Amino acid sequence: MANKGKQKTTARGSAPAGGAARATSRPAARTGSTSTKRRRPSPAVYRRRRLVVFGGLLLVIALLVGGVAAISSALAGGEEPQAIGTPVATSDPTPRGTTSAAAATTPSASPTPVCDFNLMTVAAKTDKPAYGAEEKPMLTMTITNGGSAPCEVNVGTSQMEYVIMSGSDRIFSSKDCQTGGVDLIKTIQPGKSETANFPWQRNRTLEGCGAITAKPGAGGAYYTFEARLGNKASPKAVFQLN
Repeated sequence: MANKGKQKTTARGSAPAGGAARATSRPAARTGSTSTKRRRPSPAVYRRRRLVVFGGLLLVIALLVGGVAAISSALAGGEEPQAIGTPVATSDPTPRGTTSAAAATTPSASPTPVCDFNLMTVAAKTDKPAYGAEEKPMLTMTITNGGSAPCEVNVGTSQMEYVIMSGSDRIFSSKDCQTGGVDLIKTIQPGKSETANFPWQRNRTLEGCGAITAKPGAGGAYYTFEARLGNKASPKAVFQLN
């Protein structure tokens, strides 16, 4: 009887073991079914992946083309582009503030001195000794350099004056109605002369160009002409009006 009781005890203990084995095999079967049922990526994901790959290929191709072009330019000996703001050299070889060697070695011409009026002569003459009733005298002034070197003198209308007198009566002056004299610098060589002519209209003038209707007398009256250059006056030339 004792042996029978032991066998029952053994039978009860083996039953839970079988149940445990069955319980262990069921979770394994569930895990296998989950892996086989995993979701596949959607078509939108596939399109995005293709776009990324295609863009990467385009970037690689562009880099390759740019590198080939740069190498070709270098081999062709092309000029390097200048950086922005790089100063450009000018074509003037002489720096500012300096003079070139040719200019430094070239002697400057000495200035011509102003004429000494003590060595100058001023002469007055008319083109004829006597004039008819309708003839107009031509008054001539001649300036001569009596020195031994060339000199400059102002022979403009600002310095010249033609004066006609009849005894002590002042008949005419070219300065009376002159609206504005001009300067004219001339270089006169030694012994040479400058000549200026003035046609007189047989009219009278007053200082300040005042109005006057009287005319010089005719009928064989004599007049004198004096030429003046600055403060240098000529001897008087005599002529007759008929």
